[in-house]
Amino acid sequence: MLLLTYLAQVLPGPITDPVAVFLTILAIMLVAPLLFERLQLPGIVGLILAGVVVGPHVLGLLERDSTIVLLGTVGLLFLMFMAGLETSLNDLKDNASKAVIFGLTTFTVPMVLGTLTMLVLGYGVLAAILVASCFASHTLLALPLLNKLGIMRTQAVTATLGATLITNVLALLVLAVVLKADGGTLTLSFWLFLIPALCIYTFATLWGVPKIGRWFFRRFGHDEGAEFIFVLATLFVISYLAGLIEIEPIIGAFLAGIALTPLIPQLSPLMNRIQFIGNTLFVPFFLISVGMLINPLVLIQQPKSILIAAVIVVVEVISKFLAAWGTGKWFGFRFPSIMVMFGLTMAQAASTLAAITVAYDIELVDELTVNGIIAMILVTCIGSPWITERWGKKVETVQTVSVETEGSQGLGKRVLVPVANPNTEDNLLQLALILAKMAQGTLLPLHVISDKYKPVTPQAKMLQTQLLATAEAIAHAAVTQVESIGRVDDAIDRGITRTASERDASLIICGWKGYSTTRENFFGSVIDNVIQRSPVPVLISRFSQPIENTRRVLLAADAQTTSSATFKQTVEVADNLAKELKAMLQLVVVATHSKPFKLPPESVGLSIDTPLMRVRGNFVKNVSRLLQRDDLLILMAYTDSTRLLSLPGQLIEPEAIARTHPDTSMIVVHFPKTTL
Repeated sequence: MLLLTYLAQVLPGPITDPVAVFLTILAIMLVAPLLFERLQLPGIVGLILAGVVVGPHVLGLLERDSTIVLLGTVGLLFLMFMAGLETSLNDLKDNASKAVIFGLTTFTVPMVLGTLTMLVLGYGVLAAILVASCFASHTLLALPLLNKLGIMRTQAVTATLGATLITNVLALLVLAVVLKADGGTLTLSFWLFLIPALCIYTFATLWGVPKIGRWFFRRFGHDEGAEFIFVLATLFVISYLAGLIEIEPIIGAFLAGIALTPLIPQLSPLMNRIQFIGNTLFVPFFLISVGMLINPLVLIQQPKSILIAAVIVVVEVISKFLAAWGTGKWFGFRFPSIMVMFGLTMAQAASTLAAITVAYDIELVDELTVNGIIAMILVTCIGSPWITERWGKKVETVQTVSVETEGSQGLGKRVLVPVANPNTEDNLLQLALILAKMAQGTLLPLHVISDKYKPVTPQAKMLQTQLLATAEAIAHAAVTQVESIGRVDDAIDRGITRTASERDASLIICGWKGYSTTRENFFGSVIDNVIQRSPVPVLISRFSQPIENTRRVLLAADAQTTSSATFKQTVEVADNLAKELKAMLQLVVVATHSKPFKLPPESVGLSIDTPLMRVRGNFVKNVSRLLQRDDLLILMAYTDSTRLLSLPGQLIEPEAIARTHPDTSMIVVHFPKTTL
C-alpha cells in the first residue's frame, strides 16, 4: 500500500492522449486476465484490480472521464443483454416458480437483515432501507464464466437469471420510493404511473421486439452487417426507453436479450459476433471502470470506515448465502449449484453504485457509508467470480454433462453442403453449422461444375471460388472447422455423392425447391439421384423463411415407423435443432390404420412433457392443417414405393404439403438403405 502511494506521487498526471489511453486499456485487457489465470484466479478479477491500480485513487494513470463512463455503461448493458440472450423463454417458463421464489428470497433476506443492522448502527429509517436495498440488488459480474464452464442452461443458473430481473427491479423500486419519500413527493400519482408503465413496457418489449425482428430478418436476413446493427439498435432503444419510465436501463437490456433470443440461434455467426464484441471489448471496459471507482486508500485514511465496511460486507455476504442456501435446499439442488447461485448473486456493482451515489448526493448517507459500500463492491467483485468458477466446475460434472447418442454425434462430424447460389444457400449453411458445431465437427462446402456438355469456363471457375470463399467466411465467423471443396465432374449428382465418399462425409444437406417438374418426374432430379446413390443420410431442405425465425419444430411421422432406429435419430436431430433455435418441439404421429398405438415421448429420448399429438387419417391433410408460417416441418423419406419417396422425381407427400404451404420451411430426412 505504501509502495502504491509512493508511485502515485512520483508518476506524472493522468494520460490524456486518446491513443495512449486506448493503448493502456488494451494492454490491461490483454495482460491482466492472462496473468490472473496463471495464478488460478478468474481473469475478471484481474481486470477489476487492474482498474483499481491504474485508476484515479491509486496510480492515477487514467481518469474515469466521460469516455470511460460511456464505454463502461455500454459494457454493462452488453453484459445484461448477453445474459438475456442466453435465457430461453421456455427455460424461464419451466423455471418460473423457482425464479420468482429465489428472486423474492434473495431480495427479502438482505433487505431485512440489512435494515435491522443499519438501524442498530444508528442510521435513520430511510437511510437504513436504502443501504439495505444495495445489499438486495446484484450484478451478474461472473456471467462470462458460465459459457466457459458450460452451465448456462442449468436450472440453478436459469432460476438465478430470472431472479436477477425480479431482484433488481424491486431494489430500484425501493430506491425510487425512498427518494420520493425523502423529498416528500411520494404520492398516489407516482404509483399510478410507475406500475402500469412497467407492465406495458415489459409486455411491449417481449411481444413487439420478436415480431419486428422476424420482419427485419425476413426482409434483410442476408445482410450480416444489417443484422448486427439491428441487434445493437434494439438493445439501446429498449434500454433508453427503460430510463424514460424511471427504471434502470440494465433491466431494459436484459429484457431486450430475452426478446431477441428466439431469433438468434446459439451457434450462429451472429451470436458469435455479439459474444466476441461483448466479451473482448465492452464487458472488459465495464470491469475496468468498476475497478477505477474503488479507493482502497480510504481504509487507511479513515480507520472508522473499516468497522462500517466490515459490517456491511459481512451482512451482505451472509444474507446472500442464506438466500441461496435456503432456496437451493428447497428446490433440491446440490451444493455446487447452491454455491453458483450464491456466487452469481453476491456481486455488487452497477445498481449498487447508482443507488449509493444518488443517496450521497441528497445527503441521505455520509462518506463513511459510501466507503463501506465501495469496500463491499471490492470484496464481492473479487469473491463472486472466484466462487462461481470454483463451484461451477463441479456443477458441470454433476449436472450438465449430457450423453449424446453415437448417431447424433456422427451426423455432424463432417457435413457436406453443396452451394450454388450465395443468396439462397445461407439457410443451408446455417443448418449445417448448427449440426457441425454441436458435434464439434467440420463443414464441407462443395461446389460442382459439370463438364458433360461443354468445357469449364473461367467465369464458372471464378463463381466457384467466390461461393466457396463466402461459405468459408460464414464458417469462420461461427468458429467452425471448414474444408471447402471445388470439383469438376460429369454430373452434379455424381460429383456430390463421389465427394461424400472420398471426403468421408457423415451427412449431406441439399436444397430443394419444393416441387418437381414433368421432366424430373420421368428422369429424376439431382436430389433424387443423390438420394439413391448417397452412402450417408441426406437432409432435403426447403427454407421459405430465415431459419432463425423458426418458432416451432414440427416432426411428423407415420405410426408404423416410430419403432425404427432411424426414427429415433430423426427425433434427436429435431430435438437438437429445436434447442439451438430456441423453438418449441412438437411431435405428430399419424396412423393410417385403425389399430391402437402408443408412443411415450421418453421412449424416443424426449422429455416427458414434450407435446405429442396422435391423429388418424390422411397424412398430408392432418399435417397440413397443423402448420403455421414460422414452423420448421421435419419429415422422413423412405425408399419403398408406398411411402414418402416412391418413383424417381417424386417426393410425393412432402411435395403435396410444400405446394399448399409455400411459406413453411421443411426438412425431409432420408437415410440410406443400409441404415433402414
